[in-house]
Amino acid sequence: MASVNHAAARDRMANGNRDNLNRDDRNRDNWNRGNLMNVPDALPPWRPLLRSARAREGRSPQARWLQLATLAADGTPRVRTLVFRGWAGSTALDLLTDGRSAKPAELVHQPAVEVCWLLPRARSQFRLRGSLQTLAPEQEQRERERHWQMLSPGGRALWGWPPPGEPFDPEAAFPEQLPDGSPLPDHFLLLRIALAQVELLELTGHPHRRRRWRRESGWAEECLNP
Repeated sequence: MASVNHAAARDRMANGNRDNLNRDDRNRDNWNRGNLMNVPDALPPWRPLLRSARAREGRSPQARWLQLATLAADGTPRVRTLVFRGWAGSTALDLLTDGRSAKPAELVHQPAVEVCWLLPRARSQFRLRGSLQTLAPEQEQRERERHWQMLSPGGRALWGWPPPGEPFDPEAAFPEQLPDGSPLPDHFLLLRIALAQVELLELTGHPHRRRRWRRESGWAEECLNP
C-alpha cells in the first residue's frame, strides 16, 4: 500500500510540474517580449523561423523542451531533455540545471554542446551548436537571481529535492513548492549557451529542405542536401 501511495504522490507531483511549467513559460514569454527592444544586435535569420515553428506548438510543453548533448569525461556522449528558459541577446539561450547533477562537470571538461529542438507540428528540427558562456561573477549572480524569481513555486521545488542521480529514498523529502522569497540555492545553476551554428531540417514537401547558418559567415543562409 505504501508503494501505491508513493506512486500516486509522484503522479500528483508530475501533474503539478506540468502546470508549473506552463506558468513558468508564460512568465518567461512576458519577460522576453518586454526586453526585445533591449537586444542590441539584429536577430539572425533563423530566429524568426524558430519562433514561428515554436508558435505552431501552441501551449504544448513541446515548444520549450529541447535535448542537450554533452561529452562526459570518459569521452562517451550524454543527452538529456531540458527546458528553454529564454534568450540572452540575439544568439545565446538560457537553460537551468542542478549543480549536483553531472552536467556542470561535463561542461567544465568540454564546454562545446549541441542542442536538438524537434517541433513536430511544424515538422521542423533545429540543431543549435555552441558552447557554454562564462559570465562575470556579478552578472552570473544577477541572472541566477532573476531566473529564480521568475520560476513558479512548483518550478523552484525541483531544487529542493535530493541530489539527482543518487539512489532513491522513499523517506526523503520531495517538496511540491518552494514559496516566493525562498533563498537561492547554491546548486541552482544557469547555463548560457552562445550559439555558433544553427541547422534547420524541414520535413515537409519533396525533397525535404535543409539550411544552415554560421556565426563566422555572418549568419548567411546556406542550402544543404537533406
